Formats: sequence, structure tokens, C-alpha cells
Amino acid sequence: MKLDSRFSGYDARALRKDIISGLIVGIVAIPLGMAFAIASGVKPEYGLYTVIVAGILISLFGGSKFQIGGPTGAFVPILFAIVMQYGYESLLTAGFLAGILLVLMGLFKVGGLIRFIPRPVTIGFTTGIAVTIASGQIANFLGLRNLEKHEKFLPNMKEIGQHLGTTSVYSVLTAGICLAVLLLMPKVLPKFPPSLVGLLVSTVAATVFFPDRVATIGSAYGAISSSLPGLHLPDLSFDNIRRLFGPACIIAMLGGIESLLSAVVADGMAGTRHNSNKELVGQGIANLVTPLFGGIPATGAIARTATNIKNGAASPLSGVIHGVVVLLVLMIFAPYASQIPLASMAPILMMVAWNMSERKEFAHILGMKNAESVVLVCTFLLTVLLDLTTAVEIGLLLSAAVFIKNMSGFLVTAKGLPDPADKRVSAGMVHEQHNCPQISIYTIEGALFFGVAEMFEQSIKAELRSKPKVLILRMSNVPYMDTTAESYFAGVVKSFTKHGGRVLISEIQNQPLEMLRKTGLEAFIGPEYFFSKTGEAITLALTKLNETKCAGCRHFAFSECEQLAQTRRKELAVPAANSSLQQL
Repeated sequence: MKLDSRFSGYDARALRKDIISGLIVGIVAIPLGMAFAIASGVKPEYGLYTVIVAGILISLFGGSKFQIGGPTGAFVPILFAIVMQYGYESLLTAGFLAGILLVLMGLFKVGGLIRFIPRPVTIGFTTGIAVTIASGQIANFLGLRNLEKHEKFLPNMKEIGQHLGTTSVYSVLTAGICLAVLLLMPKVLPKFPPSLVGLLVSTVAATVFFPDRVATIGSAYGAISSSLPGLHLPDLSFDNIRRLFGPACIIAMLGGIESLLSAVVADGMAGTRHNSNKELVGQGIANLVTPLFGGIPATGAIARTATNIKNGAASPLSGVIHGVVVLLVLMIFAPYASQIPLASMAPILMMVAWNMSERKEFAHILGMKNAESVVLVCTFLLTVLLDLTTAVEIGLLLSAAVFIKNMSGFLVTAKGLPDPADKRVSAGMVHEQHNCPQISIYTIEGALFFGVAEMFEQSIKAELRSKPKVLILRMSNVPYMDTTAESYFAGVVKSFTKHGGRVLISEIQNQPLEMLRKTGLEAFIGPEYFFSKTGEAITLALTKLNETKCAGCRHFAFSECEQLAQTRRKELAVPAANSSLQQL
């Protein structure tokens, strides 16, 4: 869709709607932006910079009318791992490289391909991310002190276990107040943003009743600046690009998946239709610019996008306004934000984790108790115990293996003969007393690809040991053939013709036919031996028979067989009679 088309029919009434929705979403985004930054291992203001810069650019250049962009929970584990392993400056470089990759993905129109990532993989790593986020907030919820941060889940859990004795009752009270507000607000005052109210109420309670007893943003990260930082170019040296290219690919893939999922949700809610490739370009531009201001990677935020639509957004301008609102709040209220307790942020992130956990879908797939359940569990465990990169790679490999195994079960190569009742070729017509020794007709059903190529070859070759004169391959139900299958297919054809046989192809679909043309196998077989109807192939096959064998045949596999046998017997009888006369 063109950018201007998203503003078609725009008027003052639509502007009022955008201002209201932008204001509300901006207020919602403030605590989340800081919380996601803290959980990612960086200063809270970097999350606000991301909300401002990326939020505005994604709305301006994206392909969705109501998309709200910014930092999200899905990025937390991968960003935290990058910060732990490489440092904050390298995170900016990885985000910048991810922006380039996203732009390229959009330009090369791969937006539609992301939807082919299997559901068990996305549910597995999404639930794994949720567990990682929630577990990462246990220390702040309990107010634990002197913990050493680790990149992996189990060492972090061990660290928490070893420091449970440092639990602060004041932190637990503060977190409990915030959590209570988060749970009650949607029921009592559904139009107010629960996270912001919870943050304010718990901060005021901690400040009034037990000042200086809980860790705050200011005590942990220093005072929050009230302005955007100056432009800062990331380190794009060759060595830095090489070592950060892998993390950048994961950021780009995850950002692409989440942004397009968010766009799909928006389409369902608003009745619009997004442009997948343009959305990826918009996401890429945002992630190219955001690191220049110190911001972390961003993507489409499903919850904030839904909030935007529910509050009456009329155009992408609401997303721009949401970024401006956060900028104004940063400039005016930054000093006060430093007083927010870390214990107040923990329940907000835990609720985000709970909401994004896909627990019902997880339980549904797990309850199926099949191969996809294994993919789900493996992806989930690897996300939690190792890292998202490994989880996605192994999850995709397992999904591919499951797909190949399942597809191989759909390949059918059945020998058949025409049914006298309706003349249709049927596998049920072939048995020991009813079989043509000279013509073999095989019906092939299912895609011919690398996973079933050898199985196809073996099933055909096993039958051809009897050396029939003609092989007819019916291919009306073969929708696809890849190069590996074509190689095995060619092996069958060439082996058969080498011993004097003739291969006839009937009812072949366009894609397999085009594959045979490109490889030259159509020319090898002969274009005249390709038929649109199997009956035509059988008619030609009957002319290629060794009629001497037909004379003594009692199978009568085809309706023409009896006449052929009688004719041949008469022809053989005449020379025999002449020979007898000569002897007289």
C-alpha cells in the first residue's frame, strides 16, 4: 500500500482520534520501554529512546496502518545475551546490522516467507522467552542483593537460590502493591493503563512508607537524562560485523516475525490489510536510525498496537504522536523516573511474560502428543536453557525432519490396470491371475522431493525386474518435483530404456513437466510420448507389444487382449497348417 493511502479521507475528526489514541499508547509505552531496557541489561532511558525514535519511524515508513513499534519482551533474552557477551556498544552495532537485513528482506520481498516458520517453533520460543523474562525479574521482585548476572538460565537460578537470604520485605511489599494494581485495574478501571498506575501507586507507597529501603532506577543506573543523546555511529569495522552478524540475523528474524504477527493482529481487529514487505522496510529503517541515538532493537508491539486500535486510532499519525508524547514526558519528568523502585518494574515484566506466554496454545500442541509436540518442547527448553539462536535453528531442523517424514508417508506408487466396468486405472485390478507381463502402469501420488526420491526409485525398480516392454507413469497427482527427485526419476527412465523398454508419461502437471524440460529428460523420453490422457498412452503401448507372448497369455489385462491373442493364434496356426500340407 502507498504511504498516502493510509491517510485517505483524513480530517480534523480523525486527527482528534489519533491524538487521543497516541496519548494513551504513549503513556502505556513509558513503563514498558524502561522495563524492557532494564531486563535487556541496559539503562532504562535507552528503552525510552527506542520508543521515541523507532515508534515514530515505524509508523511513518511501515506497511501497517495502526502498527505501534518499540522495544518488546521477545527481544529481551537475545539482547541480554548480546550485552552480557559483547557489551552495550556491540548491541548498537547488531541492531544497526539487523536494520540493514530487514530493509533487504523487504526489498527482496521475503515478507511472505516468514509465515512459513512452523507454529510449534514460534510457540516454543515465545513461551521460552516468557519464562526467561519472568525468571529474570525474581531478583528484583524479592529485592535480592549482590547477585552476579549470568547469560544462561540455570546459573541465574542457582545465583537466586544462593541469595534468597538477602530477600527484602520492603521490595516484596512494593512489588506486591504493583502486582495487585495490575490485577485489579482492568476490572475496576479498565480504561486506565494498569502498568502506569501500578508503577505510580507502588512508587508513592515505597517513597512514603519506607523511603531508601528499596533499590530504585536511580540507585542502580543513575539519573535518567531528560533529553535524547547526540548522534553516535556504531562500530562497523569488518571484525565487529563478522562477530555480530549471527546475533544481527536473529534480531532481524525475530523482529520480522513479531512485526508481521502484530500487523496481522491489527488487520483482524481493524479490517485493514498490511503490506508485509513495506512493513519490513519500515522496521529496517527504524532499526537503522534508533542505534544512532543509543536505542535498542525495536519491532511491532502487539499489545500496544491493539491498544492503539481499541482507542480509536485513525491513521499512522497516532504512532507518531505516541512517540512525541514519550519525548515530552522524558523531557519533563525524567528526574522523577529515577525514583521508581526496581521492585515496581518486576511485576510489570512478569505480567508481560504471562500475557505473551501462549500457554493455551502450548498446552494444546503438547496435548497432541505427536512429533510436533517434540519440536515444541525442544524449542522451548533450548530457548530457556541455552539461547534463542540455537533454539530456532534446532526447532527448524526438527520441523523439517518431521515434514519430510510425514510427506514421505503420502507418496504412493501403485501398479494398476483398467477396470472393465468404467475403464479407469485401478490398483485393485492387479493380482496374480490378472496382470500384464508386457505393460506396467504405475500411478504416482504425492510430491516428488529429496525426502522420497530414493523410495520412489526403489518401488518402481523392484517391479521392473520382470522387464516389461512399456512403462506408463500416471502423474496427475504429482504437484511438485525437485531436482533430487528428477535425478532419481531420470535414473528409472534411463535404466528402463537401456534394456529396450519404452516409457510413456500421462497426465503430468505443469511444474514436474517444466522440470523435465529444463533437465532435458522430456527430450530424452520424446515429447510424443507425453499424453494428456492415460487411455491414449495405453493405446500406443498396445502397439509396442511382443505379439508372440500375447498368443499364449490368459491374463487379458486389457479389453483388447483377447482379440490380440485370438488374432495371433490364427496367424500362428496358418504356418503350422501349411507345414503339415507340405509334409503330405
